[in-house]
Amino acid sequence: MTMLKAYKYRLYPNDEQRIQLAKTFGCVRFVYNYYLNKKMEQYKAEQKSMTKYDCNNHCNKELKTEFTWLKEVDKFALTNSIYDLDSA
Repeated sequence: MTMLKAYKYRLYPNDEQRIQLAKTFGCVRFVYNYYLNKKMEQYKAEQKSMTKYDCNNHCNKELKTEFTWLKEVDKFALTNSIYDLDSA
């Protein structure tokens, strides 16, 4: 019989870290909703869905040039939001 342990942590970010966290969460929400809408529109029009790789490539090549503020956050956070959308 194995015993499971749980640890609870509380973070106290400084002002700079709070700003970066807010930017990251906002960008992740924007990318998730952007590709959700894009996938729904494409499915209605063509009965096809974009893969997570198509979305990620589009995000890195075109979306970040259109919305330059997406470059301010970690690229892995944006990629994970696209992958979360695909698994949802």
